[in-house]
Amino acid sequence: MLSCYRILDLTTEKAFMCGRALSDFGAEVIKIEKPGGDPSRFKGLFPNDIPDPEKNLTWYAFNANKKGITLDITTEQGQEIFKNLVKTADAVIESYAPGYMDSLGLGYKDLSTINPQIVLTSISGFGQEGPYRDYKDPDIVVRALSGMVYTAGYDDRPPLTVSYEHSHSLGAMNGAAGTMIALTHRVHTNKGQHVDCSAQQALDVVCSAEMEGPYAFFGQVATRHGNARAAVTLKDGNTFYNVLLWPCKDGYIALNLLLNPSAAKNNLSMMEFIKKDGIDIGFLEGWEWDKKSWEDMTLAQAQKLMETLGKFFMNRTKSELLKLAIENRFQLGPCNNAADILDYPQLKARKFWKEIEHPELGKSLKYPGGAVMTTYGYVGIKHRAPRIGEHNGEIYKELGLSSDEQKALKKQNVI
Repeated sequence: MLSCYRILDLTTEKAFMCGRALSDFGAEVIKIEKPGGDPSRFKGLFPNDIPDPEKNLTWYAFNANKKGITLDITTEQGQEIFKNLVKTADAVIESYAPGYMDSLGLGYKDLSTINPQIVLTSISGFGQEGPYRDYKDPDIVVRALSGMVYTAGYDDRPPLTVSYEHSHSLGAMNGAAGTMIALTHRVHTNKGQHVDCSAQQALDVVCSAEMEGPYAFFGQVATRHGNARAAVTLKDGNTFYNVLLWPCKDGYIALNLLLNPSAAKNNLSMMEFIKKDGIDIGFLEGWEWDKKSWEDMTLAQAQKLMETLGKFFMNRTKSELLKLAIENRFQLGPCNNAADILDYPQLKARKFWKEIEHPELGKSLKYPGGAVMTTYGYVGIKHRAPRIGEHNGEIYKELGLSSDEQKALKKQNVI
């Protein structure tokens, strides 16, 4: 889809995903790292916990499909080489601190003078403008300022955040989308532009329905209730938080229990299976599922309903519950872990997982495939991430640099 485009990738580890997404869609993405290797190569994760910058699992994951060259753009010679590369490129993506590219003489005004059609996509925590533009943007800060952390956890404890730092990846994906839109715009105008992506804004969009929506319409500030997120008002005036994640015999399942006439058939069917497991459903035996809703139930009854469902789920595995749900139209689904996903029949049927050879490891690794399937060709991973300076010879030869010139630049630590 994007095979006609060349992208110069100056992103740091926060936004590697931007270039990876563009390369998945076919663009030639050239990852530019400092001589000796990008700093992220020297962090984990490593196979067998043996540090090696050429065997970094995170680098593998986020830089697959890309070509790789080394270049120090802080040097005068490096900047001239980069400018020559810009003449051959359609877009530049970067995730340095706002203003850094300008300080090197490589900001959008500089690059557009060299190549008026160039698209520069800048990805940062808070964007290129505004009072927060120069603030540090670690994952937990961006996530907290977006509002996402506030709703996670329990109301009698501090907010929580996830263990894996992925907030900037959302900004990076917005950067990929923005780059594609800008390239499409260029087809009609013959002009490039500067695309400014804020990770905070990307997260704000994700949580807007859950947080900003209730406040905008009802003046309600969302609160924390663990895995119970849907609030309902009961017959006795109590507020009840409907549990969304339930433990079962071998993990968890997700169920948003709908208690209204439209869900009567589903709920009645579920009750029949609960009784088959020898569980006493108590007052639910005479509950008018086709007429009543949460508003007709007391707190004690709601708690009894939760207890009854909880016993039923603990009697069954995830796969058993999914089978029952499919056959009897229960509205539930398993919470898959990594092992489940790798073996999931739907993903297998779509040939989602791809084996990619890694000669440096002496084996292949399994990667997720493309985000979409298209009529016109495969979208997704095609080859492993580049080694340090793996494509220097190819790219610099294209620029007219001889082998001797490349050797001299390498000695000077420019490439």
